[in-house]
Order: sequence, then structure tokens, then C-alpha cells
Amino acid sequence: MQKRFVTLWFRHLLTDWLALRKPELKGVPFVFATPDHGRMVITATTIEAELQGINVGMVAADAKAIVPSLQVVDDIPGKDLKLLSLLGEWCIRYTPFVTVDLPDGLILDISGCTHLWGDERSYLKEVVTRLRSKGFDVRGAMADTVGTAWAIARFGKVKPIIEPGEQAEALLSLPPEALRLDNRITERLQKLGLRNIRSFIHMQRSALRRRFGQQLLLRLDQALGNEQELLQPLQPIEAYSERLPCLEPIRTAIGIEIAIKQLLEMLCLRLKQDGKGLRTAILKCYRIDGELEQVSIGTSSATYHISHLFKLFELKIATITPALGIELFVMEASKTEDVPLVQEGLWAGSLGLEARAVTELIDRLAGKVGANAIHRYLPVAHYWPERSVKAVGTLQEKPQMSWKSDKPRPIWLLDKPERIEVTALIPDSPPMLFIYKSKVHQIRKADGPERIEREWWLENGEHRDYYSVEDAAGKRYWLFRSGHYSDDKSHQWFIHGFFA
Repeated sequence: MQKRFVTLWFRHLLTDWLALRKPELKGVPFVFATPDHGRMVITATTIEAELQGINVGMVAADAKAIVPSLQVVDDIPGKDLKLLSLLGEWCIRYTPFVTVDLPDGLILDISGCTHLWGDERSYLKEVVTRLRSKGFDVRGAMADTVGTAWAIARFGKVKPIIEPGEQAEALLSLPPEALRLDNRITERLQKLGLRNIRSFIHMQRSALRRRFGQQLLLRLDQALGNEQELLQPLQPIEAYSERLPCLEPIRTAIGIEIAIKQLLEMLCLRLKQDGKGLRTAILKCYRIDGELEQVSIGTSSATYHISHLFKLFELKIATITPALGIELFVMEASKTEDVPLVQEGLWAGSLGLEARAVTELIDRLAGKVGANAIHRYLPVAHYWPERSVKAVGTLQEKPQMSWKSDKPRPIWLLDKPERIEVTALIPDSPPMLFIYKSKVHQIRKADGPERIEREWWLENGEHRDYYSVEDAAGKRYWLFRSGHYSDDKSHQWFIHGFFA
């Protein structure tokens, strides 16, 4: 795929932002300034101030002498990064790959994205027009390389879109500053009369390196496409992601349903071709007012079956607020797993936890009551009851041993035994009654004791004597006494579980 980039230059980023926050400053010349060696130096200006001869780098006192009505605002360190990050997140609706370019720009990798808006011209016009409508003075350019797009956005005089392969021709008439060089290099070039890129682009590389250093050659190669430029995206890019722009803003639940189905069809086709299945997915809805609505789903096993995944998203549609309308839908598979080949055979009508009907039922229940309300446990080789089970997060994990059924065990085992008060008249016998949560339970039947020794290789402590008891209401409990019965100490009794 042919790489294409867009660079955006916010010519008055900080002053545009302040004018939006304080409308009374709109149309008024003002600047940002910061202390520097005992004087205030201008760091950002407005168009109105520039038209009167005020530029970045001037001393604020000198600027006030030129324009007495000039307002000087204290600079806010780090504000440019925060603003660009917010603008970059907004631009993710146009491409998943957005990079902050301090101090006043953004870089967009738009490879494979422009056709969603018709063509490249419509794409660039849409981005720039929307940003200008929000109150930012922005210029944009498009080219095969970041360096050329950056140069055209800031120094280009004619067309903002450079056709593929034409970056060298587009750079010739631009000044050396267009190559993103250090000031000392550009000053040296100017002193030697090399006032545009055409004047030195064909010089011997050894001579350029000797006189101006490696940076000049690096920037030139990056702009021409001979050297790859590494960029760090503002947000991590998911391997499986699909985008669906809308010709008209979507405001209805039916429209959202149609969008979800189309995205699932595209996403699941890719997953199936790669032998992958979806475990978690996020639907992001970009509204025309700049807000973002998003919902997520999860599955108990990897799947690429569209109908099942749509039912999970369908449960979430009511939580999406389209407001004035949604202009872009993005679906990301944030977690995927390999789908075993045997899965297709299981879906053909097998029984058990791996059957399709069971897994899909669990997914739908999780969507309604929450994934934290559904648990699966497997046996573990431990004598101590608290350690004899473990929670697992998938249906695919197999037990290493079978459940023990030779002795009764409660269907509900407490995570931690709870203290109870008992009346026991006969040593080494079950109690006559016990009090649990302020309620008295008269014991009518009892089985036991079953002695379970503590695992001495893990910890020290007393054994437990367990009893299965039934109260007058017919409810059954699992109780135990800690340690041996003795007349010279008080005995501690606990409740550890409930039978069906």
C-alpha cells in the first residue's frame, strides 16, 4: 500500500485556544510571553498582532512600544502538548494513526483512509474545514512523506496535495527551513547563499555532510522518501479494527444496529481468515459535536460468529446517546485468540461447556448481569477446603483432576469460614444448636465428624472436625470445630458452607 501522510499546522494554537475560552479577546491583538533572563519574551501571537509587526521571539516591552494596546498573557508550560493531544484524539475519527508534532502540529498516517471520504482532496478539505470551524487557524498538506507534507503545510504557496512520487519537485523552491533543520544549519546555508533546496539538493553528499553535518542529509532523505521516519501513535493501534463513516449523521437505534452489523461482517471476515476469534471488542461512536460514545462486549471463548456478537452489542445499544448524530463508527477487537480447528466440530451439535449454545448463553447472561456475576471453578489437589477449588476465566481450561464425590461437600463454600455460637453438650459430637447472623438454628440431624488435617507443609495450625447438619427448617449446613475437644479451653465453631 502506498504510504500517504497529512500534516496539520496550527499557526496560532495557544492564542486560538484562549480566544475560544475568552470571546472578548477575539479580534484583539494579544500575545503569550515567558520570563527569559529578566525580561518577558513572546512565545505565541495572534494574527492581529503579527499584522502590526509583532513576532515570536520579540521582547514583550518592545512589542508594547510598537502596539501600546497589546495585551500580554503569561505563557502556560505544557499547554501546547495538552491541546495537541486533545486535537489528535479528535482526529482519530479520520485515521487511527495520529502523532503529536510539537510545538504546533499533528501528523496523520492516512494510508488506506481517504477513499472513505471520496478522494484525497475531499478528505483533506473535510479535516481542515472541520478544525477551522472549531476556531483554529490551521493549514494542512498531503504527500508521500512526513517531511514533504510538513514543508508544504508551512512553506507551500500553491497546491496542498503533492501527488505520489512528486515530493522532490515540490521541495525545490522551498527554503532550507522547510526541512526541519536546526537554526544554526539554516543560518549557515543562508550565509553561503543557499536560499532554497534546489541550490544544494544535487550537491555531493560528502560535501554536505562535511559542511553541515548528518542532520541535513537525514532530513533531506526523510522528505524524499529515501529514509523511513519512525512515528509514535497517540493511541495504540489495534491489529483488528474497522471504520465506518456515515454520509449523514446517525441518530436512531436502527441506524446504529445497521452500522454494527456491517462492522462485524468486515471484522469477523478478517478474523476468520486469520484463524482468530474475538474475546473483547469495543464500539466507538464519534458524534458530530466532538463527543465520543463507546460500549464494549466480552465473550467466554474466542468466536467470529456475527449473529452471536451482534446480540451482545444489541444489549448495549440503549446506552449509546447519539445526540445530534454519529458521523463515524469504529469497532476494535482489543483481545483476540486463536480459534482451534476442533471448534467447528463442536458447534455442529456437541454437548458440554464447549457447546456453542452454552458459550453463547453465558455471553448473553454476562451482557445482562455482568461478567463478574458468572464464575467457573475447577478442583485442585489440596486437602484444605479453601484451597481445593480455583476460579478460571475460560471454558477451554481442563481440570487436572476429577471432583471428589466420596464424601459430602456443600454446593456453596464460603471464601472464609465464619464464626458461630453453639451449644454442644456431648464431647466430640455435633452441637445441639448454633447461632449464625443472630438467627438460632435447632439441629435435628447430623453426620460426622470428618477430620481434615491442616497441610503442615504450607502452614501450622489445628485440624478441623467437620459435621453435616440439618436444622428444624430442613436446611443443611457444613460446620466444623477447630482443634481437639478439651475441658480446659473454649471451642471455636465455624460455618463453612451450605448444602442444596
